[in-house]
Amino acid sequence: MSHSAEPNLARHVILSLNIDELPLTDVVRTALYPGRTELNILRTIDPSLSTLRNISDLGDKGSVRAQLWYNDVETFYCQASNCTQSEDSSSGAVSWQCDTLSCTCIPGSPLCGANPIADLTKTINSLGGTLGIKCDPPSNGSSTCSFVQDILKSLFGANGLQLSSCTFGECVQNAVVTGNSNSTATTTSSGGSSLGGGVIAGLAVVGALLLLAVIGIVWGWLVQRKARAAAGSGLGGTASQAERKAGVGIEWVDVGYTIQTRKRGGLLPTRGANDFDDGKVILNGISGRVQPGEMMAILGPSGAGKTSLIELLAGKNKDGIASGALTFFTPSGTPPPRRPRIGFVDQTDILPSTLTVKEALLFAARLRLPESVSEADKAARVFEVMQQLGISDLADMKIGGTFGQGRGVSGGEMRRISIGLELVARPEILILDEPTSGLDSASALKVATVLQQLARDPDSPTTVIASIHQPSSQLYRTFDQLLVLSKGRTLYSGAGGAAPTTYFASRGYPCPDMYNPADHLLDLATAPPSTLTSRPNVSSSSTEGPPGKVTNGTPGEKDALELRPLGSNSPSRKWIGSRDGKLATSHPDSLGYPSTFLTQLEVLSGREWTNLKRDKSLFIAHFGVAAILGVFCGGLYYNTGITIAGFQSRVGCLFFLGSLISFMSLSALYNIVEIKPLFLRERAGRYYSPSAWLLARVLFDVIPLRIIPTIVVSTITYWMAGLSADAARFFKFLLILVLFSLAMALYNFLLACTFSNGGIAILLSALFNLFTMTFAGFFVHLDTIPPVLRWLQWLCPLKYCLEALSVNEVGSGLMIQDSLQGVPVNISAQLIMTMLFGFGPNNYYRDVLVIFAFVAGFAVATIGTVWWLLRERR
Repeated sequence: MSHSAEPNLARHVILSLNIDELPLTDVVRTALYPGRTELNILRTIDPSLSTLRNISDLGDKGSVRAQLWYNDVETFYCQASNCTQSEDSSSGAVSWQCDTLSCTCIPGSPLCGANPIADLTKTINSLGGTLGIKCDPPSNGSSTCSFVQDILKSLFGANGLQLSSCTFGECVQNAVVTGNSNSTATTTSSGGSSLGGGVIAGLAVVGALLLLAVIGIVWGWLVQRKARAAAGSGLGGTASQAERKAGVGIEWVDVGYTIQTRKRGGLLPTRGANDFDDGKVILNGISGRVQPGEMMAILGPSGAGKTSLIELLAGKNKDGIASGALTFFTPSGTPPPRRPRIGFVDQTDILPSTLTVKEALLFAARLRLPESVSEADKAARVFEVMQQLGISDLADMKIGGTFGQGRGVSGGEMRRISIGLELVARPEILILDEPTSGLDSASALKVATVLQQLARDPDSPTTVIASIHQPSSQLYRTFDQLLVLSKGRTLYSGAGGAAPTTYFASRGYPCPDMYNPADHLLDLATAPPSTLTSRPNVSSSSTEGPPGKVTNGTPGEKDALELRPLGSNSPSRKWIGSRDGKLATSHPDSLGYPSTFLTQLEVLSGREWTNLKRDKSLFIAHFGVAAILGVFCGGLYYNTGITIAGFQSRVGCLFFLGSLISFMSLSALYNIVEIKPLFLRERAGRYYSPSAWLLARVLFDVIPLRIIPTIVVSTITYWMAGLSADAARFFKFLLILVLFSLAMALYNFLLACTFSNGGIAILLSALFNLFTMTFAGFFVHLDTIPPVLRWLQWLCPLKYCLEALSVNEVGSGLMIQDSLQGVPVNISAQLIMTMLFGFGPNNYYRDVLVIFAFVAGFAVATIGTVWWLLRERR
């Protein structure tokens, strides 16, 4: 059509735009695509007025369709809808504004794969959002048109893609072509590209998770408030003063314990009853009884089964099969109204080295005493325990004892502190595994004296059971009851003092003069004569026993669970046992916690903060290394240019940052491995739930040791390297790296909690880091990876991190300005990014959500692992 008819374009039905030549001003395009390019655009204003329906018009009202031909080969096609037209009355220029643009590249065509070096498939397929077309008034039969869209602006500048030598035509019914020039034109404001449905859904999920977190905090506060306001507060919890003063006794009948191994054979593991061998018998028919306020010692050589019996009585999780019954009774012979509290002290002292003695005991009191007990009462209980144990003068001394924490308290004092951690909860029964091992005779006697005083406390007698390896004669005289084991069987069970030597002397094995009675008993237990082993085991239910032995029926025996023998003809007695390694009891163990979740989180956070303040080495090391590496990386990529080499350096800088953060997260793994024994002990003692511990670790490990160093190294590098000087893009840059750092920290938490061997966890973490570096898209173009391996890129967090960082950087309109063999080059960095690395220019928000999904996935896996795998097994 002629230039004079141009003002009437707004009322015409169909507008066709043909481009005979496409001489782009960019010499790079000329070098890559020297052939003839033609772009046909068909706009349908009103399909009802077209000459041939569905032939001369190919769309709905207000739609646009376009085809691009290169050397007479169709390369790609586009379509848009809701197009409106406006006209500049002064210049005669006409503008179109269209929504919902979408383009499809034809595979194998000249621009879409025929030339791998200049493959524009991803760029063309990513065109979307709002399209603006502006055409100048025709001159000499042709015009210049500009196509404006977000990606086109980033590729070709603010004016978008400019085309010259444009000609126009139209196809309408004759009745439409009239002299009426009344045109209606509307204008719409241009908008940015809309968010995809997946991104919106992801943002909705993130918002829902944040809302759940807020609801959880409010709910925890209400539960905590209700628990603290509950009536009946007191140091004994639900036990009355009269119950504490009376004490609780304990009796076990026919306790057996067998360690079984799975039979070999078969490709798949099975769980049938016949899939295990007979195993090794550790305990066989052990019975015993301790009255309230008495102290029993369990003697025997190494391998006699002392520790196994101690752990079964304490209710510890065992890997083998346990059998037997465990009952509790009061002095009146009736069972107690509830399961008594049982405190257990392991033979290894695992204590928080950075806390003082008072802080460690107060930590235990705040978590192990009921929520209704006031803070003043808990502090009074701690003071009382320190007085009982004789460690009041150590109240403000750091426990220490680990590398870097100084000497701290002595071994005997550590043992008394371990006992104190159990005593603050006021247990009715205290069970100790070799409390005097590793101590000199004076320290051992002091510990035994403390235990004797606890047992004979008139206000709150505690039943004490302790395994003793090799007691001195003085230590031997502190025991009220004695149980001697030999190869898993009872050699003696009865009163202590002179009764055991009298018992064995009556059977022809007197104790030599001036000889330690304990050593004499151990000699007999190490190599028991056949005359002793052939006799029935001496037990609480036998009618024949040593002097002072109670031979009548035991109080509370009627409450014991009945055990049935599997076969009376079996050479050794077998009882139905549980594979969870626990004894049958009429008082099941409580599964709750004395304190609420929010209180657990508060107390754990307080300890983590104290540890961080007193042991600053790890934080200083992370902060210092982050600052040094930030300066190093910033200097390495200092003031990166906008040449082709400079663009490569920019992406290399982003890749270096991601890899650095990935390897810095390895220290999170070591931290968990180091504190795991303390967590296992405290979890077994029901100090807190695993979720509270993990959340406190995340708060006081991730924030000071992951997020802050990440911000330091990223900020220094960002501004020294001369990346995009836009505040919004800088904070988007930080968001990606912080999320990535959180994801890698949680991944290392997961490895540390899954594997008991820290070396294996470190090896797997290092291999995973190498895997992420390989599939991040920096070393190899992702589209060139063989299909059998290409899918692994979707499991690579660093890939999404690097893509998001690169898209954020080039999204600022970065243009590469360089020269190749004297030919000037001016091309969009976004196009080069897509061609060289295969990154999608619109993938920033998608990558953010994917990294957040990694964070959520690693968090859920870590919580599940901590709950189900990271538990004490003996």
